[in-house]
Amino acid sequence: MFNFEKLEVWQKSVAYSGLVYELTRTFPGEERFGLTNQMRRPAISISSNIAEGCSRSSKPDFQRFVEIATGSAFEVVSQARIARGQGWLAEESHDRLYTAALEIVRMLSGLRSSLKG
Repeated sequence: MFNFEKLEVWQKSVAYSGLVYELTRTFPGEERFGLTNQMRRPAISISSNIAEGCSRSSKPDFQRFVEIATGSAFEVVSQARIARGQGWLAEESHDRLYTAALEIVRMLSGLRSSLKG
């Protein structure tokens, strides 16, 4: 097992990308290379940046990757709001994405703080 796989925030972010994939499957076909792709890429980026950060030899490097992961979570939240506005994402689905992102961002903040100390 790689060290990042033990992190609960990594596990939750992998599950989050699965949720994003599930919910974007219903988007219009013409959005496959638009908002669908725009939401999936940062969702995947969250766990990817945590994993890459774990490979770094210094805490400041790891912190930077955690910051990037946080930014990716923010991207998904913004894009989910746009999808909701277009009527492609039901309110309940939007709320699921938002709540899960909030939990991940809080966990990333805690991880970043632990790396500072």
